[in-house]
Amino acid sequence: MEKFALIGFGEAGSTFARAGGWKSRATVYDVKADDPADRAVMLAAYADAGVIGAGDLAGALSGAELVFSLVTADQALVVAQAAAAHLEPGAIYCDMNSVAPQTKQAAARAIEAAGGHYVDVAVMAPVNPGRMAVPLLLSGPRAPDALAMLTALGFTNARVVGDVVGRASTIKMLRSVMYKGVEALTAECLLACEKAGVTDEVLGSFGNDWSTGADYRLDRMMVHGLRRSVEMAEVVKTLEALGVEPLMTRGTVTRQREIGSRAIGPVPPTLNDKLERLTR
Repeated sequence: MEKFALIGFGEAGSTFARAGGWKSRATVYDVKADDPADRAVMLAAYADAGVIGAGDLAGALSGAELVFSLVTADQALVVAQAAAAHLEPGAIYCDMNSVAPQTKQAAARAIEAAGGHYVDVAVMAPVNPGRMAVPLLLSGPRAPDALAMLTALGFTNARVVGDVVGRASTIKMLRSVMYKGVEALTAECLLACEKAGVTDEVLGSFGNDWSTGADYRLDRMMVHGLRRSVEMAEVVKTLEALGVEPLMTRGTVTRQREIGSRAIGPVPPTLNDKLERLTR
């Protein structure tokens, strides 16, 4: 593979580029680089990872046989529709964004109509510390071809779960009902405990040093709550399409957004510090 492209250079894109050793092999476009306030930071990030920054989406995709879409959930479909106009014929477009299966199916229609090949990719764990070993699920008619290309680039924990676009994302979305729902319940429980002065007693009643997991969950919400709330809005769509009323998941959207919007940084190091900060 002579050239491949990344759309988006946030945590996932930059992590993969550095861990994969893709120096001078990948071309990157991130809309943040269009903003004069962010441009210097983005150019420095590109240089640090050894990738080639493109001035626009067309430049990034020109000549690329493989494309990674790694943007925010609310931009996944918009970016796919924009990328369709610039794809090379036969290029494989790996949509790695956390969105509902119907969102990915709409993106697939745009990519396929333009002569590209769309592959639904679900990233099933944080890219840090997973890096190139992060679990990836692939689905769609060209998923086996994408798997071979990803393996060649250094990904070590990817597998095909079906030939229908939307299957991989369905697995991801329904997993998030539980995974990110537990985060939201943890925050709600412990915020109340802290206000009531019974945090140690409640945590102790769970056993098995439950506080370690609680600390991690609050950390993830404080750092990524806004992004997680957008993803969970896609989970709501997934549940509704399946005919399951998303009673709990709507609450997860709200709680993730509420914690993330506080923009607390740097995140306090201990669970007690986090709770103290959140309940001020």
